[in-house]
Amino acid sequence: MRTEMTKRIIPCLDTTFDEQGKAVVVKGIEFEQLKYAGDPVELAKRYDAQGADELVFLDISASVERRDTMVSMVKKIAEQVSIPLCVGGGIKSIADFEKVFDAGADKIGANTAAVKNPELIKEAAEKYGDRIVVAIDCKRKLEAAEGKTQVQLEDGTSAWYDVVIYGGREYTGIDAIKWAKEVQALGAAEILLTSKDRDGTTDGYDIPITKAIAEAVDIPVIASGGVGSLEHIYEGFVNGAADACLAASIFHYGTYTVGEIKDYLKEKGLTL
Repeated sequence: MRTEMTKRIIPCLDTTFDEQGKAVVVKGIEFEQLKYAGDPVELAKRYDAQGADELVFLDISASVERRDTMVSMVKKIAEQVSIPLCVGGGIKSIADFEKVFDAGADKIGANTAAVKNPELIKEAAEKYGDRIVVAIDCKRKLEAAEGKTQVQLEDGTSAWYDVVIYGGREYTGIDAIKWAKEVQALGAAEILLTSKDRDGTTDGYDIPITKAIAEAVDIPVIASGGVGSLEHIYEGFVNGAADACLAASIFHYGTYTVGEIKDYLKEKGLTL
C-alpha cells in the first residue's frame, strides 16, 4: 500500500565532459542532440537557493564510456548544497557506491548496472538501506509482444514499455512494469522513471507509464522526462500519481524557478 507523501520538486543535472574535458550540464531530446545548459556547481547552488527539495546529478556518459562517476564533481556539489543529493551514472559495484557516498551523495541511483547485475541492488540495499534508487529509462513499443504488460495510451491504443540502458542506446526487451516490481523486491527504496519518448520534448510526462508503475509498486516514483509547463508538473502528481517530479530544461533556461512551480502547485491544492 502506497502512503501519501509530501510532493517533491527535483531539478536534474545531466552532466558530461565537453571537448575540453570540462564537466558541463547538458540537455537533449530523447537522450540525443545535447546542448550546453550550464555549470554543474553554479546550477546546483541556484536550485538549492530556490528551495528545491532534492537535486539529482546524473553522469550521463559514464556507463556508455565505461568509466567511473565524476566523483570530484559530486564532492564539489555536495559541499555547496544543503538539500539531499542523488547521484547516478557509472555505478558498477559496491566499491563505486562507497566511493560516491564518501564524496557526499545522500542517495545513489543505478540503471545499466542494475539491469546487468540485479544482485548489486540487493547487496547495496542491504548495506545502505533506503539510500538506493533504481533509475528506469524506458521506451514505448507499439507492437504487441507476448508476456509484456500492455499500458493504455492517451489515444486509446496500447503499448508496452521496453527498459533501455547505456543512456538509451541499448534496448533490453525487459518489461518496465515487471522490472519496477523486481527492483522493489530487491530492496530499491525509490524509482526514478524516465520516458525516452518524452525526454527533452517539453510535451509533458509520459503519464500512462508513470501511473502504471506508481500503481504497481509501493515505493516512491519520481516522474522524469518532458516537462515544459507548470501544468505538466501538476499532471505528473495528479494524473501520473508520482511522488516527486523531476525537471531540467525549464530550470536551466530560466522558464520557471522552483519557487514559481511550488506556488502554482499550492494554489492547485497540493501539499508540498
